[in-house]
Amino acid sequence: MTIDPLVLMTDVDQATARLIRTAEGLEPGAEAAPSPLPGWTIGHVLTHVARNADSLTNLLTWARTGVETPQYATPTARDEGIEAGRSRPLPEQIADLRESHERFADAAAAMPAQAWAFHLPSWDRSAAYVPWARLREVEVHHVDVGRGYTPEDWSDAFALRLLREIVGGVTSDSPALVLRPHGLEHPLTIGEATETSPAVIGPTRSIAAWLAGRADGADLTVSPDGELPAVPKWK
Repeated sequence: MTIDPLVLMTDVDQATARLIRTAEGLEPGAEAAPSPLPGWTIGHVLTHVARNADSLTNLLTWARTGVETPQYATPTARDEGIEAGRSRPLPEQIADLRESHERFADAAAAMPAQAWAFHLPSWDRSAAYVPWARLREVEVHHVDVGRGYTPEDWSDAFALRLLREIVGGVTSDSPALVLRPHGLEHPLTIGEATETSPAVIGPTRSIAAWLAGRADGADLTVSPDGELPAVPKWK
């Protein structure tokens, strides 16, 4: 699915504004409260979203200048950055979210048209993919804050693209499965699915959230009748 990266940047702006509003509504000390992600506090989640913006700014800088600028300087930099920032007071976390987004947005605005076609070796994708990667991080981790924002708040377009991406990334040894999102003319398949494979049926947002590990799939149905199958853990 090809989408103009600058169009996606508008979605990134709006999604980030929503996340910041949620963070601004948290009670003092909420950074230390557990999030829905096992082992992560809300501070972990917010810091990760901020450091992810900076890491993707690095990739856009690489694409614009041609000077190798890895997403993270070292293999351990991602986790170290999250650990270093997770315990900061909430106002610092919110300011970090806002400022890191502004750096990312400025980097995107500075991209010449031809730079979006730059091939990022570490991702084996063009730089045009980066705004989508950022939108995905903001929207999914907004759910991980665990304070009222749910997959039901995702747009139809976001949920469908997320679903397609998850399905496209599932390994071939996954259990065979047919996905039938409501309103989608053609089903999606996982593994070596055939006409006799189990089918999971339901709203696109619900299927995407279930596959992403952000919902239990309680509103999904399986045909023939049965339990929802185990699926590989998504990021």
